[in-house]
Amino acid sequence: MARVYNFSAGPAVLPEEVLRQAASEMLDYRGCGMSVMEMSHRSAAFKGIIEEAEADLRELLGVPENYRVLFLQGGATLQFAAIPMNLMRPRPDGSSGTADYIVSGSWSKKAFKEAKLYGEARCAASSEDGGFSYVPDADSLDLSPDADYVYICQNETIYGTRYPKLPDTGNVPLVSDVSSMFLSEPMDVSRYGLIYGGAQKNIGPAGVTIVVVRDDLVRDDVLPFTPTIMRYKTQADAGSLSNTPPAWGIYVCGLVFKWLKERGGLEAARERNEEKARVLYDYLDQSKLFKGTARKEDRSLMNVPFVTGSDELDARFVAEAKAAGLESLKGHRSVGGMRASIYNAMPREGVEALVRFMERFEAENR
Repeated sequence: MARVYNFSAGPAVLPEEVLRQAASEMLDYRGCGMSVMEMSHRSAAFKGIIEEAEADLRELLGVPENYRVLFLQGGATLQFAAIPMNLMRPRPDGSSGTADYIVSGSWSKKAFKEAKLYGEARCAASSEDGGFSYVPDADSLDLSPDADYVYICQNETIYGTRYPKLPDTGNVPLVSDVSSMFLSEPMDVSRYGLIYGGAQKNIGPAGVTIVVVRDDLVRDDVLPFTPTIMRYKTQADAGSLSNTPPAWGIYVCGLVFKWLKERGGLEAARERNEEKARVLYDYLDQSKLFKGTARKEDRSLMNVPFVTGSDELDARFVAEAKAAGLESLKGHRSVGGMRASIYNAMPREGVEALVRFMERFEAENR
């Protein structure tokens, strides 16, 4: 059977080694006679799983001691509400808390809309005027020194853009949605007040959301209507075990953390990801048929959207690519075109196979 390469931006594309180990332990975790999916989250076995996963994640990211690591549920979308609920601070005069949002794509736009339900969320900059094909300039932002936090989506999955430089927010905590780039390259966690992401993009199966939050932002004085289960302090005090967690998903995330460590950590991951992205972008830059849609200096290493300029030709490309074993290349329904998501587990040969197919398709459709 021919190899199938999955370029999906939705479900996780997991390393084969991880999938094999997870399958081997599906019914019998390390000889205990029980699956991770059926063991108690209060058991010693699962306590070891989640503690080991946290330790490995801390090592990979270099998480400082004054940050908490939370394994949560609800997807990244739930954090659109949890972040303002936990971080906005009502003022002594009775006015609502404030936050600055930099809107660079669909996900930051949705987060901004949600935050306005809970306080004074302000759009400090937006790239919607350019169809979200670029990221607002980090050096020319109109940020408020009184904001409770500044929010960005560091890699916009749909539009294939990524911040080449983080904004300088001074003493205001920087909050970043890193879902589509989580663990694809090193990050200086100390530059953020909070980072979070849905694991299903690059780390593990759907159902796990990881939040890394600085101690001073884990407080009791959250907005009064914040549900107990959505309070960071509730989860931090309970070691992410306040309620039954997505146990199997956390276990698989832990396997991915070890897989990354065994392959040189995040510096090595960045090198591999830059090489893969270069193969695809170099072809797009010289192609007479295909065109990348993101501004060059803001291009994502993880998500590469491109078009032919013809909806009919785009549809034909997606169909023929699928028949050739290149899956999930259809662009997001809101923008059309094509998109190749080349996460950590996508091997270089998968990107090379895509480029060979694009070359052939271009030669046949000039």
